[in-house]
Amino acid sequence: MTQRTFSIIKPDAFRKGHTGAILAEIEKAGFGIVAIKRLSISKAQAEGFYYVHKERPFFASLTQFMSSGPIVAMVLEKDNAIADLRKLMGATNPANADEGTIRKKYAASIEENAIHGSDAEDTAKFEIGYFFAGYELA
Repeated sequence: MTQRTFSIIKPDAFRKGHTGAILAEIEKAGFGIVAIKRLSISKAQAEGFYYVHKERPFFASLTQFMSSGPIVAMVLEKDNAIADLRKLMGATNPANADEGTIRKKYAASIEENAIHGSDAEDTAKFEIGYFFAGYELA
């Protein structure tokens, strides 16, 4: 069954010019791009997006980083999209990521790890709605 997930190419990957290569990896893995946009978000918007982590020690640095430059937000679609994107991205810490994954190739650290992807269906629904209006997903 076709499933949608949400992803962000983070400011570090955008700054380093990896956006095109990451998009190519995503398409090569069979994902359809339902919606995509480049934007910059404020610290307050980043805090709203990552509110589930507000009590975590990395919250302030994460939201500062995510608001530090342009990002590319995407809605992706394919069978088993959430799990398949998580596998394609690799471990959160690129040092632990499998060879060939996006984070192994393009990430510098656990925080500057190139890409975000939804971890569950409920999360994907929230994240898609946070960045895309319904008419953008037609």
